[in-house]
Amino acid sequence: MPVSDKLTPESVASALQESLAALSEITDAASLRGQKAQIIGENSALSQLNGLIKSVPNEQKAEAGKLVGGARAQLSAAFAEKEAELEALERNQALAAEAVDLSAAPKYLGLGARHPLSLLMDQIGDVFVGMGWEIADGPELENEWFNFDALNFHPDHPARAMQDTFFVKPVENHLLLRTHTSPVQVRSLLERELPVYVLCPGRVFRTDELDATHTPVFHQVEGLAIDKGLTMADLRGTLEHFARVMFGQEAKIRLRPSFFPFTEPSAELDVWHPDAKGGPRWVEWGGCGMVNPNVLLAAGIDPEVYSGFAFGMGIERTLMFRNGVLDMHDMVEADVRFSAQFGSVI
Repeated sequence: MPVSDKLTPESVASALQESLAALSEITDAASLRGQKAQIIGENSALSQLNGLIKSVPNEQKAEAGKLVGGARAQLSAAFAEKEAELEALERNQALAAEAVDLSAAPKYLGLGARHPLSLLMDQIGDVFVGMGWEIADGPELENEWFNFDALNFHPDHPARAMQDTFFVKPVENHLLLRTHTSPVQVRSLLERELPVYVLCPGRVFRTDELDATHTPVFHQVEGLAIDKGLTMADLRGTLEHFARVMFGQEAKIRLRPSFFPFTEPSAELDVWHPDAKGGPRWVEWGGCGMVNPNVLLAAGIDPEVYSGFAFGMGIERTLMFRNGVLDMHDMVEADVRFSAQFGSVI
């Protein structure tokens, strides 16, 4: 018996058959995803009939719900089966397109592409070499004194904890995988004659899980300038020039007060991102500040005579918001198709 003028066994069966017919005509996964709302979503015929149940007399609601629910369950099962079929077809087509015949004569495959992180680090290096700075390097397996003590980290600072830092056994040797490239700055102060202007790019290590925005191995670039009479104005001018080269002549930066053990005063460095997801906004880029006098003293430099500034930022983070990379996995999985998007220039 009909439960309402519009909600009848015939109307439910008709809506189900029309939906199944529309489903059978879809031949690719993209089209199926595009029509999902019309077939089983809120815009589907069965969903509209389901909305009529509230107007059915109370004594007939159970019958109406069972009638529509059964049809929707049947359609959902058919949709899931079709979805699995088309996704499998899509995967097989992609694998066939990428297949390599190892018995075939070799073809010229081109020269490949450098990784975009390497390209970006080279570009950053060129900016500072053009200003007369030097590129400095140091060991990735570092002594705790260079990584923490010389940089004014208190013995109880949380960064020294094993949950944040990879210490190398036996821990009594005080060796670790460097957590930043700042130890290279300390080594530069000990090895070079003053004044010092060095850029320190390289890999660093943290006990982070790999996800869309974190990785246990990533890259930083840090800069250090030690000379007579340097001020925050010199720091800001250097960073403004750097930002304009990286992001265009209209780029803007701002400095927000912060705290770092090795600089005083310290600031967070933000850059204006006009193309950010969700609209133009300020994006945190790195940290900076004037070198803490304790760091100068640790290197045997008189802070009454010399002053300096330092800054640092993540290479991966810079690439992500500058070039629209959305997932850290893309940068670490060595997929040549990712690198090929950038070619030789980013």
